[in-house]
Amino acid sequence: MSALQHAAVYEDDISGHSEQTGIEAALKRLEELDLPTEDGIPLETNWHRIQMNLLIDLVHQLWRDRQNYFVGGNMFIYFSVQQVRNRDYRGPDFFVVKDTDGTRKRDAWVLWEEGGQYPDVIVELASASTIKTDLGLKKNLYERIFRTREYFCYDPDEDRLYGWKLTPSGYVELTPDDRGRLRSKELSVWLGTWEGEHQRLDTLWLRFYTDEGQLLPTSTEAETQRAEAAEAELKRLREMLAKQGLTDDGK
Repeated sequence: MSALQHAAVYEDDISGHSEQTGIEAALKRLEELDLPTEDGIPLETNWHRIQMNLLIDLVHQLWRDRQNYFVGGNMFIYFSVQQVRNRDYRGPDFFVVKDTDGTRKRDAWVLWEEGGQYPDVIVELASASTIKTDLGLKKNLYERIFRTREYFCYDPDEDRLYGWKLTPSGYVELTPDDRGRLRSKELSVWLGTWEGEHQRLDTLWLRFYTDEGQLLPTSTEAETQRAEAAEAELKRLREMLAKQGLTDDGK
């Protein structure tokens, strides 16, 4: 190898080493960033807190046999260093990320620790003080930066559900069915309201419905249904044994 060739190889090694060192330094700076997990501002109302947890529970119930998803609520999403520096905290009321390890503990969703994955579904629970931001600034953020496939916003004061799906040209508003429900392709359910008692609060709630129009039960409701079904089956067997002149102890 000539001296010129040796020099060229050396320069490539130096350049590659320098580039690698720069990347490592940048990663180290990212790891050292102070990332708050709360801003001290509580959820709007008791309803907002319960509703958020209700949606989280419904996803766990919907995908109870899966672990390749993460569902969060009122959790900060960090997507750029500039955002961190500006303390421009963004924490959707509810979001779902598919095809990720859902068993790992997280205090925030940090993009550079998650392979660059953004939420697939976001739901904001609006109030009189947030509705303009939810339909304006946040919608633009989720559409243009996050590229979140589906964004829903529920306004409990007006009992109105908004929804958009992402297309190559941006968000397109979803059309509700005749019951006012919106289809979530990402979750394979319909979002709609339900009136009833939940957590001792009797009011309207945002719930999931199956394609057949059936209300998806919460984990507590599903457990109650299973217990009732088992009791009904036991009763049926006892009645059958009684008709045969037998008891359930074999006598």
